[in-house]
Amino acid sequence: MIERVYNVLFLCTGNSARSILAESILTKDGRGRFRAFSAGSRPKGAVNPFALKVLRSFDYPAEGFRSKNWEEFAAPDAPLMDFVFTVCDNAAGEACPVWPGQPMTAHWGIEDPAAAEGPDIQKEAAFVTAFRHLKNRISIFTALPIGSIDKLALGTRLVEIGQLQGATKPRPSAA
Repeated sequence: MIERVYNVLFLCTGNSARSILAESILTKDGRGRFRAFSAGSRPKGAVNPFALKVLRSFDYPAEGFRSKNWEEFAAPDAPLMDFVFTVCDNAAGEACPVWPGQPMTAHWGIEDPAAAEGPDIQKEAAFVTAFRHLKNRISIFTALPIGSIDKLALGTRLVEIGQLQGATKPRPSAA
């Protein structure tokens, strides 16, 4: 029997750090069961060099990433997403596009490592912390019996994953 491949989109405002880390982690750790993507509401236009450095240091893919707008994934020819996770609080509070295919969504917010100040060693440490929090969430997610769990239970588990150690609280949108 051919196992289904699930499409997962990680969203953040700038698509330069957390969402890129998550895309890389799921690409490797998903072992072909998942296709990972990332995007942002206001992409910075470049991937943060510390994100790429940390990915390389843990032997994760660090090539071919780009900072892109989430509208690419709301287009008619975009891949249909099965899951959409916000990894930053700002993106969680924004009005997202309507995702074709009605994917399951959850907020997995963690602190923004790109906001770290100080010497490079402190900045890199913030990225390592973000990497570890995301890797933990993604490890739990990939272990879920997605094909055999009912949608309500799956939704509950996705929310619980977002509340693990390192979780931030989404800011309300300014509507």
